[in-house]
Amino acid sequence: MTSAIANNALRFIILVLVQVLICNNINFLGYINPYIYILFILIYPVGTNRLGFLFISFLLGMTVDLFLDSGGVHAAASVALAYSRPVFLKFAFGTLYEYNNLKFSLTDLGNLLAYIIAMTFLHHLILFSLEIFNISHILLILKKTLFSGLFTSILCIILIQLFSKRK
Repeated sequence: MTSAIANNALRFIILVLVQVLICNNINFLGYINPYIYILFILIYPVGTNRLGFLFISFLLGMTVDLFLDSGGVHAAASVALAYSRPVFLKFAFGTLYEYNNLKFSLTDLGNLLAYIIAMTFLHHLILFSLEIFNISHILLILKKTLFSGLFTSILCIILIQLFSKRK
């Protein structure tokens, strides 16, 4: 049990540091900015305490907000993502999720892609909607969601494939 807690704490710290030191300095064409810290929420172990998971997700988003001085938009998007996670797990993995028999490193790549892409686009849509907060800029919100979402999804999939235990 303590090994899992240590692994999650290390993953939390590393993803926040990579986000604030590297990813926040990437800005292609004004629309593409990766937010890989959401990888922590995406691959957090299934079947854990839900309230604790929501709180950790809030802390993750708030930590990123503190570094970016963004007023809580990352915290709100992170909590919304963590709250909606069971719906997306059931959608992408079906019975594996229902029986708490889900290991992300052992799942089919197609299911993993569907899960990561759907979750990433939800996070980015919430994030940019709260960041811009103006309905007259809906095209800008959608453009930033699309391009940043694709880039973040690709990076998350690459990182999962690089650092997962082989089958």
